[in-house]
Amino acid sequence: MQSLRTLLSGSLSLALGLAFTGVAAPRVASADPVVIKLGTLAPKGTPWETLLKQMSQDWTRLSNGQVTLRIYAGGTLGNEGDMVKKMRVGQLQAAALTTIGLHDISPDPLGLDVPMLIDNDAQLEFVRARVAPSLEKKIEDKGFVVLAWSEIGFVRFFSSKKYESIKALEEGGKVFCWEGDPGSAEAWRAAGFHPVVISSTDIVSSLQTGMLDTIAATPLYAYTSQYSQKARFMIDTPWSPLTGAMVVKKDAWEKIPADVRAKLLESVKETGKKIDIEVRRMDAEAMKSMKAQGLTVVKGDPAEMLVAAKAAWKVLRGKVVPADTFDAVQKAATESKK
Repeated sequence: MQSLRTLLSGSLSLALGLAFTGVAAPRVASADPVVIKLGTLAPKGTPWETLLKQMSQDWTRLSNGQVTLRIYAGGTLGNEGDMVKKMRVGQLQAAALTTIGLHDISPDPLGLDVPMLIDNDAQLEFVRARVAPSLEKKIEDKGFVVLAWSEIGFVRFFSSKKYESIKALEEGGKVFCWEGDPGSAEAWRAAGFHPVVISSTDIVSSLQTGMLDTIAATPLYAYTSQYSQKARFMIDTPWSPLTGAMVVKKDAWEKIPADVRAKLLESVKETGKKIDIEVRRMDAEAMKSMKAQGLTVVKGDPAEMLVAAKAAWKVLRGKVVPADTFDAVQKAATESKK
């Protein structure tokens, strides 16, 4: 949901480190050179940036030097919303985004992140495969092309106080809620939580002062953002997935000759599958590191969490996630369990 913007500030959209495989490059010497600038919050010096740099080299090779991909990592071009704005005015042509940034293009991808609809990797892959064509069409209608989807991990509740259950968290917890997102706050309240509406830049200080005591985040994000140093308790039941995608402006993409685009796209999608595996590995490693640093894991009750989630669904469906997309994701999620 954009309410799922509440769940993360989105710096892990970087999970879209998409490295292209070696495919014989067609000759496009007659075409005008194309420069694609790609923004990402992926920190500099990380494996994600390395993969993106490899992608840049492969784009040059696969296009026979007719396409140049320039990587702007580490949030140098601003947050995800800033990058979407820059793409709209032509200052940037592509970006690796979570549903936080994707929402500024289309709210539909938020359907993949509805709480307690999808609870494992296999189910996420099944559902995403079913609904991706529809989501991509809606994004394309807004002038963008999805090159590949990615999973960022599964969101869990991290808190500075020990809450033994979701009921206890609902009664006493102060949960981070994204500033400027009234639908998010309404969804949290419908689920029984007490949202604290602040800027994501104030999360650490708010955890320190006690203004905030709970944030929903993926383990990898909680670890890399250092939130887990203040929020040392985690309910182990996943609350929702966090989805990402690499998108490019349609007009910029179509400047690349069609035969080159086909090869680039084939390579992106194949490598995207490998990236999902890498993200899962890093998420698991982050969990181990946090436990070694003193994270206390509290066993959650999925049935109890489902009750809270279903209360939020009443707000999410139609108000945050378009009803047709919500229903399509829910149907696919149900079919995946058969």
